[in-house]
Amino acid sequence: MSVSTPLKLYNTLTREREFFAPIDEGCVRLYVCGPTVYDFAHIGNARPLIVFDVLYRLLREIYGASHVKYVRNITDVDDKINARAAERGIAIRELTEETNRVFQEDVAALNCLAPDVQPRATEHIAEMIAIIEKLIANGHAYEADGHVLFDVPSMPDYGQLSRRPLDDMIAGARVEVAPYKKGEMDFVLWKPSKEDEPGWDSPWGRGRPGWHIECSAMSYKHLGEVFDIHGGGIDLVFPHHENEIAQTRCAFGHNVMANIWMHNGFLQVEGEKMSKSLGNFVTIHELLNSDRFGGRPWKGEVLRFAMLRSHYRQPIDWTVKALEEAEKTLQRWYAVLCAQGVTAESAAQAPLRENFMEALLDDLNIARAIAELHVLAAKAEPSKTATGKAEAEKFLRAANLLGLLQDDPAAWEPKALAGVEIDEAKVEKLVAERLAARKARNFAESDRLRDLLLEMGVKLKDGKDPATGEPVTNWEVSS
Repeated sequence: MSVSTPLKLYNTLTREREFFAPIDEGCVRLYVCGPTVYDFAHIGNARPLIVFDVLYRLLREIYGASHVKYVRNITDVDDKINARAAERGIAIRELTEETNRVFQEDVAALNCLAPDVQPRATEHIAEMIAIIEKLIANGHAYEADGHVLFDVPSMPDYGQLSRRPLDDMIAGARVEVAPYKKGEMDFVLWKPSKEDEPGWDSPWGRGRPGWHIECSAMSYKHLGEVFDIHGGGIDLVFPHHENEIAQTRCAFGHNVMANIWMHNGFLQVEGEKMSKSLGNFVTIHELLNSDRFGGRPWKGEVLRFAMLRSHYRQPIDWTVKALEEAEKTLQRWYAVLCAQGVTAESAAQAPLRENFMEALLDDLNIARAIAELHVLAAKAEPSKTATGKAEAEKFLRAANLLGLLQDDPAAWEPKALAGVEIDEAKVEKLVAERLAARKARNFAESDRLRDLLLEMGVKLKDGKDPATGEPVTNWEVSS
């Protein structure tokens, strides 16, 4: 790489940003929890898909595409699946195949690269049984009334990831009261199946696995007993990821399951928590194919860009306005590419701007990297000279690393922007001057520059860099 800054990532396990050092640079290993295929993925599910796709791309850039192994599982055995199939009156396999097909189409529309492996839970029952047998032999699990349960008190440091008080963990786990359990925190590794439920033969009778053991088995099978990075949404920290750690560590006897644990922040819709009762529950598929949100379908790249404009660990508010702003920016950027005649092939060997890479290497600060894209776009736009084309290639190369600007520019109708003339170099200069005025608490000058930019058709959005706390300003062409 052209920059000497090492990759630093926030580790939920230690609550610190740490320099990333892979166990084996020849095979950097990443696991991310995938879908439970009983229903279409909602927009909140899209956030980890997109965030960890960027991380996957970055790791491939640093270590080489053939030296990174990304595993994202498919949970195709679960009580929710059983209930939904019964509700619809269809076979479980039919439900999971249909739901997975739509999921794969939706994720591809978001410009996410396919993981190297997408293991299915139902294809790893033997590995699950083997881990459960190890846990019983090691004194960390017990059989009771046809069930096998993990004995939480047998692990003295259980709860390191979530760091919750015991009462909070009990409440958060939605503990099932059962007479055969030794302790109220103990959770199911294996449970008996009725005749009309999926089941597999095991030393404890015909049954099926608990949710948590599935990811322990699939990550072990494809990445080993200890691997580099485990990712997912922050809602999975407890109990799912906590229980994954407990099972894997106690089965194999290591201090960690993954060296780095990464979690993206929550998503709300138009300022409210997403829920079906509020009527604001929206799926990726609906956003791509219907007029439910904002009165029209949206391109997958618009959804991706809107998702990336906030730091991955911060909460995000999913709004129609944010989608409209993302679309306008992409249209303007595609117009630059069209004017300069650059393609992904011509840009493949262009150097990556150091400031852009430093942003990504600083705990995946994609929001700051996008600010650098605005700078690159400004340099690429002024003319069709050889220098301008070279700058456009640098711009496209950087955007492609974020999974952006991978469409045909003609599909974005750049001619529709002919009436919008923005001197981006001038805008960037004025934005920088205003930011300096804000830092100096010269609010009169800051307001004057803001008004000047508004007259030019530029709208500002002030905020703070999540990593440093420093003031930052992003801008868009106002409607």
